[in-house]
Amino acid sequence: MKIKTFKDRRKRISLRQRKRINGTSERPRLRVFRSVAHIYVQVIDDLSGTTLASASSTEKALKDTKTRNNIAGAKVLGKTIAERLIDKGIKQVVFDRGGFLYHGRIKAVAEAAREAGLEF
Repeated sequence: MKIKTFKDRRKRISLRQRKRINGTSERPRLRVFRSVAHIYVQVIDDLSGTTLASASSTEKALKDTKTRNNIAGAKVLGKTIAERLIDKGIKQVVFDRGGFLYHGRIKAVAEAAREAGLEF
């Protein structure tokens, strides 16, 4: 009998979500990944298979602050990705939480991006 881990569960949920979530050039997919140490955000156009913008807590601007891997750091990251997208003329995205619960740092990234002007 195989023991299911949290990683297996998250992967299964992520694959189930991806059946319904697709990013286009008009409405790209905002993908969030949360590790123990960092948070990564990518905006992906699935039709062309390209990453339009990305941000992470490993960047120099966020790495120097003490709030890089907590809810405050996630809010800064959400605001950063929203500003980068608005500069490129993208206002609407599809949110992909990547199998993680919509809670804590994932929720903070989403809410900060909404407050900064993204629609999803």
